[in-house]
Amino acid sequence: MTQSIIYIEELIISGVYVKKVFISAMFVAAATVSTMSYAANECNGKYIVGPIETIHVKDLDMDFKARIDTGANTTSINAYDLHVIDGNNNPADDKESWHQNLGKMISFKTANARGQEETHTGKIIKISKIRNAQGVERRYAVVMDLIWNGKSHAIPVNLRDRKKLEYKLLIGRNWLDGKYLVDVSKSDDDD
Repeated sequence: MTQSIIYIEELIISGVYVKKVFISAMFVAAATVSTMSYAANECNGKYIVGPIETIHVKDLDMDFKARIDTGANTTSINAYDLHVIDGNNNPADDKESWHQNLGKMISFKTANARGQEETHTGKIIKISKIRNAQGVERRYAVVMDLIWNGKSHAIPVNLRDRKKLEYKLLIGRNWLDGKYLVDVSKSDDDD
């Protein structure tokens, strides 16, 4: 009987030791996984985004599947049925005609890829001259608050009819600037 008590005591002592080692190993593994996860989402103080991300547009209370485009200077959102309030709704293709609307309010409709549609009114803060495959065009910009993974960022957003395009929101360098890095191998599901 004494021998089995000693054996049991030895097992308990060994069991405590093994558990302590096991807990220590589990703690080290959890800390390593946590660090790896942290490192995978951030690099040198910048957040890592993939080429496609889900962005919440706070002003519209809508989510958009957005394409991250490092070649685009300014972010663009799907916008149609634009109406400049108390302004020129058919400006000529010259800079002065467009700039007459600077500071005025503009209302527009937008829709995401799921077909959710909203109307929004914002102040025209900028007029951009954009060169693309179709030529040169001018676009109004309003400030919108874009949220990714809980991080909010208010930026100028160009208004452009993107109904025929797959991504209704195109994220440009003005959103990425100084805060984000793009990892083309990262998927939207990694967040």
